[in-house]
Amino acid sequence: MKAKFSKTWKASKQPRKQRKYIANAPKHIQSKFLHSHLSKELREKHKKRSVRVRTKDKVKVLRGTFKGKTGVVESVDTKNQKVYITKVEYTKTDGSKVKYPIHTSNIMITELNLDDKKRKGKLTPKKEEMRK
Repeated sequence: MKAKFSKTWKASKQPRKQRKYIANAPKHIQSKFLHSHLSKELREKHKKRSVRVRTKDKVKVLRGTFKGKTGVVESVDTKNQKVYITKVEYTKTDGSKVKYPIHTSNIMITELNLDDKKRKGKLTPKKEEMRK
């Protein structure tokens, strides 16, 4: 596989091409893979469907063995597009607990961490959008 990113590539059914696109994507595009849906209340409030997941966001797991659990995002793995959430962990045979990685498409953000001024500014709807 060539280690080159294609800007013109649109879509393919072939998983190998999809994996290649994700693996060779630059950092600013990999960041867009970390977007997750907002809850209905946040969607109406911020006029956005999805936002990038960050640490200290409160999320709800929608798919998998931990479906229905809620917790706070502890860390985000940008390389593998995974999120580590509090209270989402499995117990190994020796008794130790390990954080379970969850893909960002399988979670929903229920409460945003708005400590960052830049993030807060991006989420507030502009006056032009409020008129519509």
